[in-house]
Amino acid sequence: MMYRAGIIGAGGIAGLGILGMHDEDDVGETKVRASHAGGYDATEDIELVAVADVDEETLATFGDAWDVPAEHRYTSHEAMLAAEDLDAVSVCTPSYLHHDHVVDAASAADPPSVIWCEKPIASQVANARAMIDACDRREIDLVVNHSFRFTEKLQRLRTLLQDEALLGEVQSVSAQFRQELLRNATHVLDTLSYLLDQDVDTVAGHLTGTNGATTALDADEQVTDSGGGGFLVTDEDVYVNVDCTLEREISSMTFQIVGTEGKCYLNNDDGEWRYWRLEDGEHVERELPGIDGAWSWDEDYRSAFPNAARHVSDLLDGAATNHSPGTEAITSLEVIIGLYVSHNTDSIVSLPLERPLEDVTVTSW
Repeated sequence: MMYRAGIIGAGGIAGLGILGMHDEDDVGETKVRASHAGGYDATEDIELVAVADVDEETLATFGDAWDVPAEHRYTSHEAMLAAEDLDAVSVCTPSYLHHDHVVDAASAADPPSVIWCEKPIASQVANARAMIDACDRREIDLVVNHSFRFTEKLQRLRTLLQDEALLGEVQSVSAQFRQELLRNATHVLDTLSYLLDQDVDTVAGHLTGTNGATTALDADEQVTDSGGGGFLVTDEDVYVNVDCTLEREISSMTFQIVGTEGKCYLNNDDGEWRYWRLEDGEHVERELPGIDGAWSWDEDYRSAFPNAARHVSDLLDGAATNHSPGTEAITSLEVIIGLYVSHNTDSIVSLPLERPLEDVTVTSW
């Protein structure tokens, strides 16, 4: 069976490519694998049949690049949802629009069975909860594209930590990535949530007020998203330090996880994953069982999108359980909002957030 997919928002992550990640000459000209369209293109039983974007030039560029016929290009997502019989819909618009577009797709007369939404799930916790509720009412799988969950090495590492207790009981974690919090730290925080499988109880944050994306885009409009970090304490008393203050050019995505029976160091930018087992009071370096080499942006990240699209296909087949649901994606969003609230109120914030804090909005590119 061939499933039909549509995309709302024909920007970089949808399939045009992103400056800083892809060569300028390729943006809008080549089929970028690390994208929603690229994921569908790599999946045998899903066909990208429609796209919607309010910008006619972007819509035309995307449609030409991905061979979407002119009659299936829409300048409103409502028109696309009404006209097309879609099994899956990708939401690739800016985070502050995710709520409207996911809820509209879930509320359509003939809704898709799967909505594949870009990260972060939303820019406001209340909106994220409304998105989850809207999908639950129509029995729709809401898959949030925290792409690291769709890489085989990270899935194997989670098995090692959760099922095989490779490090024993995790005690402390340090994580570092580039600014900004909503745009980028969501990757770090969701990865930690995925690996640790613990809830966060308390958050204390610091903001730098800097936004590299605004500078890179030469944007006139300002957003509230900025570099920052802080510490988190989980419900199992794991202390987590998060630093997302650095500019892209000098940052690396790193994790150091220390447990009662070992420790590991993961550097995704430099291709270095290392593991030490605690033996007779000394840390002795060993190979990570079942993991060949280190995670890389060139291979693992780009493979995440075809892997995610295949997961969408499996969900449509009824052959899988959603392993990146909105109910888990909301965790990283709550932590990020908590960091903002903590900085601005000079306080330690308890999670989960309740009103009025769940209505706090962070705008981002």
